[in-house]
Amino acid sequence: MASSGIGIIARTFSSSSMAQQMIKPPIQVFGLNGRYATALYSAASKQKSLDTVEKDLLKFQQLLKTDKKLIEFIKDPSIKRKVKSDILHQTKFNFNPATINFLKLLAENGRLASATQIVNIFKIIMAASRGEVVCEVITASPLDGDNKSKLEKALKSYLKKGQTIVLTTKIDPSIIGGLIISIGDKYVDMSVASKLKKYTEALNQAI
Repeated sequence: MASSGIGIIARTFSSSSMAQQMIKPPIQVFGLNGRYATALYSAASKQKSLDTVEKDLLKFQQLLKTDKKLIEFIKDPSIKRKVKSDILHQTKFNFNPATINFLKLLAENGRLASATQIVNIFKIIMAASRGEVVCEVITASPLDGDNKSKLEKALKSYLKKGQTIVLTTKIDPSIIGGLIISIGDKYVDMSVASKLKKYTEALNQAI
């Protein structure tokens, strides 16, 4: 069922009316958003426009943060899906046809609100195609240079030959201390907040 859904999406993106074999991404992604990202990767690969599409999506993702009219347009439930699709098609974004088809399809399927998540998955796929492993580390307070270097060195030990790490750090005081690490498709929660939650649950069960 999932592969059939991907095929339908991919054929919608494709400029060719003939069904073509899917080009699989370098890593497997999951969920409905993952299927959209996979289908877009396949369609853009066939059109040899992966880099252009990635740039388009990064630009669109930034617009979703800064363009108030676009944000209101996407969130407005009174605008019908078909109307949103037509408006996106007519808007002069100066995007690649594969990108425009992707945005139109999201509008038609009522998935524009998920655009940011789908773009993030597409970015992970593109990073993997370049041998990059995306890693995000969340800490309660900023890491100093020495600790960041040690962390990066430890994370690199998990990489395969030919891979490089793309490390981003975020601050979230609510985790209290420790780390939350997302590397590739792996997620490790070593935060103090997480440990406290487990201890609290254990105490509640014991009482």
